[in-house]
Amino acid sequence: MLVEISIKNLAVIERIHVSFGKGFHVLTGETGAGKSIIIDALSLIIGGRSSADLVRYGSEKAEIEAMFDLEEEHPVWNVLKEQGIEGDASEHLIIRREVTAQGKSASRVNGQLVNQTMLREVGETLVNIHGQHEHQSLLKSEQHLKWLDLYGEENISKAKEEYQHAYYAYTNTLKELRDLQETSKQALQMMDLYRFQMEEIAAAKLKPGEDELLAEEKRKLSNAEKMAQSVTDSYDLLYGTSRGLDSVRKAITKIEEIASYDKAALEPLLEQVQTAYFQLEDAAFQLRDYRDEVEFNPDRLDEIEQRLDLLSSFRRKYGDNVEEILAYLHKIEAEVQLVENKDERIQQLQHIADEQLAETVRTASILSDLRHQAAEKLAGEIETELKDLQMGRTVLKVELSKVTDPRGWEVGGQMLRFTKEGFDTAEFMISPNPGEPLKSLSKIASGGEMSRIMLAMKSIFAKVDRIPVLVFDEVDTGVSGRAAQAIAEKMSALSDSCQVFSITHLPQVACMADLHYEIRKTVEHERTATQVEQLDHNGRVQELARMLGGVEVTETTLHHADEMLSMAESKKLSVM
Repeated sequence: MLVEISIKNLAVIERIHVSFGKGFHVLTGETGAGKSIIIDALSLIIGGRSSADLVRYGSEKAEIEAMFDLEEEHPVWNVLKEQGIEGDASEHLIIRREVTAQGKSASRVNGQLVNQTMLREVGETLVNIHGQHEHQSLLKSEQHLKWLDLYGEENISKAKEEYQHAYYAYTNTLKELRDLQETSKQALQMMDLYRFQMEEIAAAKLKPGEDELLAEEKRKLSNAEKMAQSVTDSYDLLYGTSRGLDSVRKAITKIEEIASYDKAALEPLLEQVQTAYFQLEDAAFQLRDYRDEVEFNPDRLDEIEQRLDLLSSFRRKYGDNVEEILAYLHKIEAEVQLVENKDERIQQLQHIADEQLAETVRTASILSDLRHQAAEKLAGEIETELKDLQMGRTVLKVELSKVTDPRGWEVGGQMLRFTKEGFDTAEFMISPNPGEPLKSLSKIASGGEMSRIMLAMKSIFAKVDRIPVLVFDEVDTGVSGRAAQAIAEKMSALSDSCQVFSITHLPQVACMADLHYEIRKTVEHERTATQVEQLDHNGRVQELARMLGGVEVTETTLHHADEMLSMAESKKLSVM
């Protein structure tokens, strides 16, 4: 649930901090007091669009922070994990949004920066806002199938998963088949060239890395004379005519003659010079051996240069090195083999596709049957809810139909369009008055009817969509009397499964709340500011009396308000 919200410098709100509890909350106040700003704040928290106009005049930025308390199984934790955001169900979830006076926005979830798309994904699992003129997916027929599947999830989800497995297997086979047909056409035109290239590369008998080895060998052979001369000179300096080592040996003899006079100082030096002598002698012998192995082979050098010229021509045509040239060889070999065996592979894929299509149709039909069963049950439940909302003669139907498409797949003489959702489309159809034909929800003119239909549906879907916070922004506009009372009781009942907020002008709704907040404007130092106050019993009586009587609050309206609260409490106790 939403535990608390802090708002600073948002529109006419300078600074407020409000705590919430479980159950049914109402927000009331005079027209223009700023009730909708609370909704704007929540909308920003769940990823709604920001605007510089929302920042309080004279302020650098608006700041909103909300804290949620959610169970471990809530889907938001998986969303956070996918986004790489740290979250712990044993702690609160904190969302912060800032909007600057220049219109720029910054959002943080548990202290980590997120973009608006990420915030919206998180927000969709937390808060659902319904306004008088904004019924979201309820009016969007393309969303109705999703709603139906959500309602029948227990039976539908497994069938849908099996269908999608078959559907993706079939579409992948079709793609491979199309790619093969297209590739084979192109490759057929290149067959002669491919065969020539295969023979040319194969005849060269390339070995991975040989270009680097040959280049190294060429460097040695090309510089063999210079290397031999330099090594000979080095050997002579150490062990040849100049007798470099002889000088070191003589130095050892001289040090040995005097070492006994100062052993502490001279014996370590003697050992050091002796070690150097032996190392230099060993190096001289290695230089001699290397000199004897230096190869003067013009024929081998010519052979290497010819091989490198061949590799250079291959690099210009097939790849930057031997590995890439061999990879190209394998590629064209595969394409040639594909063309040579394409008829057999196409026939094989066609057979697989036929079997997969049959499986796709079979699983789609099972999915469609389960949807029809769920549709009938859902329609009945919505009609029951509508009876509670004084719309007892309303007829509702979830109309399912197959999507036809001349470019689709033929099934039973029909050309059907299959998608990852199946071949069904769904639309909620309604007849609010007896004798009227069923019409799309989007064509229902009455705002009061629309509000009650939406409330009836949310009463059902709140049990399955697991959104913990529902906000109704003046959805009771256009209703009164028994219908208003029915809406109030329905919202109160709905708050048993989630936290419900309602901005209302109706005392019938306000009196059924578990927590009542008054939104009012104040003027201090010639600046307007909005305040939010949680009302106690006496405060609720005063506010209900204002809602009942308008400007004049009389003893009669106060008594009526107190009586309404008492009756509301009795009503709530009777249904517990």
